[in-house]
Amino acid sequence: MNATAQDTTPATKAQILAEALPYIRRFQDKTIVIKYGGNAMTDPELKLGFARDVVLLKLVGMNPVVVHGGGPQIDSVLKKVGKEGTFIQGMRVTDEETMDIVEMVLGGAVNKEIVNLINQAGGKAVGLTGQDGAFIRAQKLLMPNKDNPQEMIDIGQVGDITAIDPSIINFLDSGDFIPVIAPIGVGTEGESYNINADVVAGKLSEILKAEKLILLTNTPGVLDKAGNLLTGITPRDIDGMVQDGTLSGGMLPKISSALDAARSGVRSVHIIDGRVPHAVLLEVLTDAGVGTLIKSK
Repeated sequence: MNATAQDTTPATKAQILAEALPYIRRFQDKTIVIKYGGNAMTDPELKLGFARDVVLLKLVGMNPVVVHGGGPQIDSVLKKVGKEGTFIQGMRVTDEETMDIVEMVLGGAVNKEIVNLINQAGGKAVGLTGQDGAFIRAQKLLMPNKDNPQEMIDIGQVGDITAIDPSIINFLDSGDFIPVIAPIGVGTEGESYNINADVVAGKLSEILKAEKLILLTNTPGVLDKAGNLLTGITPRDIDGMVQDGTLSGGMLPKISSALDAARSGVRSVHIIDGRVPHAVLLEVLTDAGVGTLIKSK
């Protein structure tokens, strides 16, 4: 049986706090970008725990920035209107009707729920999409055909980030607010683009010169072909796993974003299991950590 907070002795609690103290000092006033998705967004207890964890990070002097997905919620609404979600290389094919649903779900219901949970937990969250202040600029993303790399596939209103203006995020951080960002970008003509949340989190962590990028997922981390957790991987490891098919589907944009962030100066990049209660705190404030560390070389 797992120990609960009630089962923990005062001495154990003191030991836990003492272990956290060096990390609180080390990450004081540092930016931590968290991509929030998977089961952590759908399980009620995990949702509450995530909100409290983010508030705690802010209260001890860190600057958490949350970028959220919402794939299951989008799929649920699509089914109600008789549509089925389609993906190519981990990217959602987004026609005009699907884009309307993406904006409604991500920019509306999901974003507001996360903001509300963080505020109820004692934080000051502000919800944004990349359209606010046009701070995430994007253009149409064309995907190369895996079987014929010279051929490009149009997957609709899916965006490729061209620029991020960090000023609105920096302003919110300085006022002790917690930014909660839906991954929707805007084009030069004001058109909306659906952008993969892992991609937004990765690029944002680069622009903000974040200390950490944490990607929550529905697996213990990156697994090898035998299903074993890889606690640390390098670009060479990743290239091999893509080529032999170990990494595919939704893990591809996640890994690509993590690797780009690591190569661009983000000090540590982690892919962790969002199904574990308080996974973010375990990663940031304990010796053990959880999941997979992406190394830059």
